[in-house]
Amino acid sequence: MIDLRKNHYLLALIVLVITVAFAAWRSTKPAAPEVSGTVEKPEASDSPLVSMQTETERVEENKPEDRMLVGVWFPYMSFTQGCDEAAFKAEFESKLETVRSIGANAVFVHVRPFADSLYPSEYEPWSHILTGEQGKDPGYDPLQIMVEAAHSKGLEFHAWINPLRISTGYTPKEYCPDSFYMQNRDIHSYWFMEYDGGVYYNPASAAVRERIAAGAAEIVENYNVDGIHFDDYFYPSDAESLDSAQYMAYLENTEEPLALHEWRTVNINALIASVYRRVKEINPEVVFGISPQGNLQNNEMINADVKTWCLQRGYIDYICPQLYFSFENEALPFETALDEWCDLLRDPEISMYAGLAVYKAGTDADGGTWADESDILARQIECIRQKNWNGVILYAVEDLSAQAAAAEVEAVQQVLRTDG
Repeated sequence: MIDLRKNHYLLALIVLVITVAFAAWRSTKPAAPEVSGTVEKPEASDSPLVSMQTETERVEENKPEDRMLVGVWFPYMSFTQGCDEAAFKAEFESKLETVRSIGANAVFVHVRPFADSLYPSEYEPWSHILTGEQGKDPGYDPLQIMVEAAHSKGLEFHAWINPLRISTGYTPKEYCPDSFYMQNRDIHSYWFMEYDGGVYYNPASAAVRERIAAGAAEIVENYNVDGIHFDDYFYPSDAESLDSAQYMAYLENTEEPLALHEWRTVNINALIASVYRRVKEINPEVVFGISPQGNLQNNEMINADVKTWCLQRGYIDYICPQLYFSFENEALPFETALDEWCDLLRDPEISMYAGLAVYKAGTDADGGTWADESDILARQIECIRQKNWNGVILYAVEDLSAQAAAAEVEAVQQVLRTDG
């Protein structure tokens, strides 16, 4: 990972200016892979960096807003396939009532799960989640319905995007013939990566990065959303074979090239900075944030450079690590993970949310520790408050109604009622 505190400042901010042209190949082979281009330097921070545990005085200057954000994730699996407009609206509004009943005030809804969309888009086809067939128009605009419904109930609406995933295994089973992937996979194969039966966008390509950023901007321009949200899926693996053609082109055209891992990290940072810039150009009030893995070390493997994002303005407005651990988790207890994130240096303008695992409540997860107690989530929320974090986001909406989670959800309701 690029660490700005260890002489990598320039590497994190300057992505190499290269034009790759293999004219000799074009008559017999697909066009050569392009190499990352110039990336605008994110805005420099003029505020003191803070470590939330060790710099007590500075933390006091950055107390959360009066209202703690309490969000709920709506993954694509929570949508029922084949609904007409009336049924879709009724089902979504019912889920919103569940969200409101626990005291939540925001929803984070999966609107672009597989390089497809739950709204009419210039960039991606209609999602198979709606009709069972990628590219098939459901006859209504689900995103417009959801934004209006959430706002009518006093809930923030954040559009959740998976930036790189085109498919995983057999999901979706078939691609829309007119999709960007199907139209370009042969002539521009280096725009994509394949791994374990899945297909992903390759962020090393400036064209791909711009396309993803433009897709996020499209949502902000056309819908009254409160935020754009990325989850924790970036490079699917650290395997060298993922993007070997493009990396070789980069090596051949660079005097002092970065190592593969650092190069990939710079590519992701360039993507994040581009999305942030495009969103803010359209509406500075719309927030952009990321929910990385709760284990800080795991983020490095997938090139999620959370340290840079939190240190330097111009990447994100908030970070929400997925702290899906019980207090007794043997590999990484909740409080240990929380303390590691608290020690992370950050700009005080960047908000901190914690992702919490409702889906584990009342189950045998984490060695059975979730089954032994009924107030783990409530105690975790109290810990978050004590650390002066700005809120929590719960995964996921369907689990709020699960019988196994009933006691935990009731305890969450009680603790949230005490939030001034």
